[in-house]
Amino acid sequence: MMAIAEYINPAWLPVLRHNRADSFEVLWQANQDGWFEPPNERRGGWSGVVRHVLELPEGGSVGIFIKRQENHSYRSGRNLFRAVATFEREFRNLQRCRALGIATPEPVYFGQRTVNGKVRAILVTRELAGYQPFDAPCYNPITQLDRQRRQRFIQAVSQTLRHMHAQHVQYNCLYLKHIFVREEADGAVDVRLIDMEKAKWRPFKRLIATRDLYSLHRRAEGWSNTDRLRLFLAYREEARLGEESKAILRAILRRMKSKRHVSA
Repeated sequence: MMAIAEYINPAWLPVLRHNRADSFEVLWQANQDGWFEPPNERRGGWSGVVRHVLELPEGGSVGIFIKRQENHSYRSGRNLFRAVATFEREFRNLQRCRALGIATPEPVYFGQRTVNGKVRAILVTRELAGYQPFDAPCYNPITQLDRQRRQRFIQAVSQTLRHMHAQHVQYNCLYLKHIFVREEADGAVDVRLIDMEKAKWRPFKRLIATRDLYSLHRRAEGWSNTDRLRLFLAYREEARLGEESKAILRAILRRMKSKRHVSA
């Protein structure tokens, strides 16, 4: 697999040029001290993210997130002879997911360079303005929402996950914090999935569902078993559990029980 040196979203090129930010070097330097969260140091390097504001040519502004990393790479069976920046994998996944109609942040820029023997990579996405992670206090525990709002959120999230799995995409380690939601004025709920770095194509949808829903249910702190079941039924588009759904749910519960036993 050939490395991607640079990509600029054509729709964003005028905005980047207006801000003189259409180059790797400028984006690498932008807001260097304004870490959105402390850089993650692992894999022999580091990785971090900052929020930055771009001025729009027609007036106004827009927020972006700039992810930067240095020597933060991985190897796989397809890349035995080339260490791949994890942001390259995430960028590829974003492009694939958006082509499949899976709701994710919009990629603005990707680039990588080798500087003094170290591989640097940048991934820029548009800020999800107005969205909150699904584990935010305003939504979690979900029992604080009235019945109608709770059902709208559960339906929107389950529909997004169902579509992702229908495309044979497995998220891996899916938690509520990776699901961003925005409630519109009419009550509709829009959903975006973030941090797609570990997403992979898998042939068997039943195994995909078991893996992702296990992670989601295990980390849905504050959720009752009833609400977990409501989400699962909405995902399966069933009013009552069918035989295949029962088999999937049993597999999820076995994994959760096994995890609790190991933790103990």
